Amino acid sequence: METYSNLKDLGFSQYEAACYMALVGNHPVNGSQLSKISGIARSRIYDVVRNLISKGYVIEVNAGQYAPLPADEVVRRLKRNFDGNIKTFEDQIAAASKKNDFEFVWTITGYENVMEKAMEMIENAENEIYIRLFPKACRHLDEYLIQADKRGVKIRYIAMGNVAKKFDIQVIHPDPEHLQEIIGGRSIEVITDKTEALVGIFETGKEDSSAINWTRNQWFIVANRDSLRHDFYHCFLEKILDQHQDPTDDEKRIYKIIKEDN
Repeated sequence: METYSNLKDLGFSQYEAACYMALVGNHPVNGSQLSKISGIARSRIYDVVRNLISKGYVIEVNAGQYAPLPADEVVRRLKRNFDGNIKTFEDQIAAASKKNDFEFVWTITGYENVMEKAMEMIENAENEIYIRLFPKACRHLDEYLIQADKRGVKIRYIAMGNVAKKFDIQVIHPDPEHLQEIIGGRSIEVITDKTEALVGIFETGKEDSSAINWTRNQWFIVANRDSLRHDFYHCFLEKILDQHQDPTDDEKRIYKIIKEDN
């Protein structure tokens, strides 16, 4: 008798799973025939059939003859039950959740896992994204940022390398190679809607084991968002004080927007 462990995971007992699958391939049949086909002893088969009838998965079409509910209808019922249970679980979690303003800071490891989280944050952003990226991360995330820009999300973009300008509010961080040497890797910062932050450093040679912080903790978000705002100022001050150049009209415009971005 096959165990059909996947059906067991969906609420069937081992015997119910074997009985239903036997009926799918052979019906209508009587209890004796079903016992032989399914491998379930005759002393048990009728109890199993009665259980499946009570669940609505089997019907008695003639006296002592059984047939299964069509598989597509079983699938629809299972999906409906699963969705209903998930909704109930969500309601129970909401009712049981401790009400406070504190949020933990979690860590995500694995480069692809971090990129996947960043993509999810960008796709869900509705109002604003502050972001600072090295070129490798740009290649993963820029297409999602472009889509966010198209739907009206305000992008505040600091490029850690000489990349093409794609967004209205975008600057290139001065001397990113030197910064990478100082911090020992490539940083990533993504702050969305003042509600979610993904921040950390992919250590050189340890990208997949580097721990990147993700949180909805408001103090953490405020501090890191302000850090990115001041990184815009750093770009302008480096030009004025180190390069002895006047900011362009576009840079003055960006400065004014960032200054007012409280």
